[in-house]
Amino acid sequence: MRCPRAQVVVYPGSNCDRDALWALKYVGFDAEFIDVHGKINADLVVLPGGFSYGDYLRVGAVAAREPIANEVRQFVENGGFVIGICNGFQILLEMGLLSGALLQNSNGRFICKIVELEVVDNQNPFTRYFLKGEKIRLPIAHGFGRYVKTDEVNVVLRYTSDVNGSDEQIAGISNSSGNIFGLMPHPERAVEKILGSDDGLRVFLSIYNFLRGK
Repeated sequence: MRCPRAQVVVYPGSNCDRDALWALKYVGFDAEFIDVHGKINADLVVLPGGFSYGDYLRVGAVAAREPIANEVRQFVENGGFVIGICNGFQILLEMGLLSGALLQNSNGRFICKIVELEVVDNQNPFTRYFLKGEKIRLPIAHGFGRYVKTDEVNVVLRYTSDVNGSDEQIAGISNSSGNIFGLMPHPERAVEKILGSDDGLRVFLSIYNFLRGK
């Protein structure tokens, strides 16, 4: 079987794109960068973390209106898989591909640390390598990570404590079809124990082997 292909969208201001590309290649993806005017030719698209367009306006709002947004919409309508991490999650919400909004952390400050999470949904193609209810550790680094619900959503990850004021301590959600996953924690920064946790590795292994039919 051919190796699954992945593309990492690089926006002006992305700064976790290299970490995402490295994590993808580490688990076996044939991975490459794509810019905002590029064409999608992949099994998986990653919207990475960072500060697209400096986040000077509403976070992710400018990035969500780039030409690549139409490519991403068509891609997911055709059943393609997308993961949005931190700023990528914000962009997915601004694109309307996931419901809800992300506001400034309840303490008004940027938070950067490793946090504990509960795996709520392990039937998702991105979380098959976790146990339901398992406690894992992933880093967060955001100023606008307070998730606010506007509808009922499929919760995939939940903080085990109130780290930023998110509704119901939600840290990651998916769409009803399960092919779009958005989360504020950074799995790409937790693929080796030397980084403080390797729990993020299983996110990439889950989708990699799902795409391989394993």
